[in-house]
Amino acid sequence: MNMPDLSRGEDAEAVNALRSATMRLARRIKHQRVDESLSPAEMSVLGTLARCGSATPGELARKEHVQPPSMTRIVAMLEAKGLVRLEPHPDDRRQKVVNRTEQAEAMLAASRAKRNAWLAELAGQLDEDEWARLRAAAPVLEKLAHL
Repeated sequence: MNMPDLSRGEDAEAVNALRSATMRLARRIKHQRVDESLSPAEMSVLGTLARCGSATPGELARKEHVQPPSMTRIVAMLEAKGLVRLEPHPDDRRQKVVNRTEQAEAMLAASRAKRNAWLAELAGQLDEDEWARLRAAAPVLEKLAHL
């Protein structure tokens, strides 16, 4: 593996620029929401359910890096809004499984469409070479996001 050497100025600058740019872009993307009544934490949980499928509140807490009592509150708020439903766990009757509803799926699809359109509009301001480099970098950024 060719790890960046943070003692080298150019590697340190590149890592810093990548961190800063991805954080700013992520914050701007988060503001492109369809439903302003949902908190970023609630949107994140719905996104996790969409990517990973149904999960117990404990599994969601681990995936979202929050404490179980916080996840219990988030799930309760999502359930009250009709975006998730709790069902009996197939193997452990003491637990519940959280599933997203059709309403949540529709809202997530609309949110993705809005964010994609916003990002496409930004990308439309790039020249052809910049857009080609960004397209080539997308799989690498995806890999970093899942390491």
